[in-house]
Amino acid sequence: MKRIITLSAIVLLAMSALSCDSYFDVELQDQATLEEMFSKRGTARQLAAHMYAYLPKEENPVDASSEGGFSGRTDARQVNASAYANTVFDLRVGDYSPASITGYFMWENYYKAIAHCTLVIDNIHLDVEDNQRVRDYMKAEARFMRAYYYFLLLRTYGPVIIWGDQAAPTDVLGESLDRNTLDENIDFIVSELDKAIEVLPFSITEVGLQESSDMGRATKGAAMAVKSRVLLYAASPLFNGNELYKGMTNCYGDKIFPQQYDETKWETAKKAAKEIIDLNMYSLVKADETTGDKFTDGVRNYQQIFFKQWNEETIWGWWMNFYTDWLGRTGGFIGACAPRNITVEGWQSLTPSFKLVDAYAMFETGRYPVTGYDRTTGMNDYSKPVIDEQSGYVAEGFTTIRQQIDADWAPEFEAHNSTLNREPRYYASLIPNGYYWPCDPALKTMTNPKTSKAEWTAEDMRCHFWRGSGALCERWDQTSSNNYFGYAWRRLYKADNPLDVGSDYQSIKYVFPAFRLAEVYFNYAECCIETGDYDEAIKYIDLIRERSGLNSLKEAYPGIDSDPELLRWCFRQEKMIEFAIEGPMHFYDSCRWMTAKTEFPSLNWTLNLNDPVNYHDSWVRSSEDFPLAKYAKFGDKDYLLPFDSDQLAEMTNLTQNYGF
Repeated sequence: MKRIITLSAIVLLAMSALSCDSYFDVELQDQATLEEMFSKRGTARQLAAHMYAYLPKEENPVDASSEGGFSGRTDARQVNASAYANTVFDLRVGDYSPASITGYFMWENYYKAIAHCTLVIDNIHLDVEDNQRVRDYMKAEARFMRAYYYFLLLRTYGPVIIWGDQAAPTDVLGESLDRNTLDENIDFIVSELDKAIEVLPFSITEVGLQESSDMGRATKGAAMAVKSRVLLYAASPLFNGNELYKGMTNCYGDKIFPQQYDETKWETAKKAAKEIIDLNMYSLVKADETTGDKFTDGVRNYQQIFFKQWNEETIWGWWMNFYTDWLGRTGGFIGACAPRNITVEGWQSLTPSFKLVDAYAMFETGRYPVTGYDRTTGMNDYSKPVIDEQSGYVAEGFTTIRQQIDADWAPEFEAHNSTLNREPRYYASLIPNGYYWPCDPALKTMTNPKTSKAEWTAEDMRCHFWRGSGALCERWDQTSSNNYFGYAWRRLYKADNPLDVGSDYQSIKYVFPAFRLAEVYFNYAECCIETGDYDEAIKYIDLIRERSGLNSLKEAYPGIDSDPELLRWCFRQEKMIEFAIEGPMHFYDSCRWMTAKTEFPSLNWTLNLNDPVNYHDSWVRSSEDFPLAKYAKFGDKDYLLPFDSDQLAEMTNLTQNYGF
């Protein structure tokens, strides 16, 4: 069969070399037999390493063929266009079908990964040059990775075909195959993770592996974190008695999805999250040095999530892998966000949305300033926010200020009032229109394209996102790769890196924290909300808020401990903010909560950036300026990706997802 990947196929795939710079590098020689390959320590370890080659590119939001691109579908992200439409836009507007989805390689990729993991499980005992402890580790590692890849399929497609603890049969007929039930999927994934948890160490050094070269490999904590997420998904509305999927039956006569809601699944997920917390092995990362200023320390604490590699909060992650071009793997991401002509290769193609910009809390009150939007058009109208008058938010006007964070060299300027007095994560993540890009102009070395001279002034570092053909735009050279929104990401950018030459980008190397303790706190808090333990939920949400300098939820919202709907809303706001730009987590959260149908649809609202405008006039929200994909759509069918037509042609009895 050509689409269900067999072990013989996966061995050939494993022969290809990867060009990475970590443990996941694999360079295999052509060995004659599996026994020969696994009997040698070098090739056996390389085969184990290759299990990581299939990891999702979640950190790459412009990769439309992987989960990273899914972040462009959400209400938290604006996906800019330089001059062309792409598949991210197709997903965003719902313009896809089983025929057009064939370019998304997740199904094939993860079944290849599953087959490769099974190859390691079945043959690692042949490695006679490693000791039993290392062999046991690599077998448990393979079990963990196989379970993880099954979960990645599950969250994208819903229940899939489970081969169990065996390889896919080489003689299986496509017409005989259909999906296992959701409970069978969950039970197998969790049972495999439990087996891995029994064997995996808390630290790879316990089995003689090296932190210098092997970081990112499976640990007991990683398996526990994946288990926590899996069980949380199983308890969530999308997979727990969802009315849309009732009656869906596979060709064997089994109901694919649970037919009734089961509240005990929240207790099971709650227990899994609490077990990680009770290990006391991980902690929320904070800056090594404090200033004593709650606001400044809040910014610096939050920045350490990326700036401090393999920090104490990261349970499992991997080196960021955005692109492999001359900008570097993390530098490419920063280039995609950075302003053009303040930096070399600034694309400005990745920006937040107004939904996210509006979500960040006010620093003094701790309240979220916008509680919703007008929906008279059936979509969220971001030009008509519903403002919480108790929050302290001011939506109009300008105030002369000095920029608070990472720009003590900058002079006073007029800031729009909506950008003032926001929480530390706002300033650690965003640069609004009119603010200064946080790089001291004295550190710039390239020729200033605005003046053709080497000298840079503070004004040259100011982010004006006007575009068009007038004098203002010519000054800022907004001729291509435009920022179509009016805010720039700076979360992964360390202040005072000039970004003038390729090495400025290449020196930036971050770990993508695919699973970190803050998520476990959120998992536990969500389960506490759904099981009625509101004080316990607030306790763990507050730990995350406190790290970033915010007051407690009870102080911000008196009475919240007896108002589960308000608490649930605050929890979701907090999680969207905390994980902004960290892969597609918000997309999958919104799907499993089944809120995406309500929250995602909107026009592509931006600031009024078209020329001719002045700075003051640019601070008007417009739905007319975005050049492509004028709106975001999301319907009942969009909660799960369809199986593509090629797969359906081979597996003629495969039950398609709802709406397709």
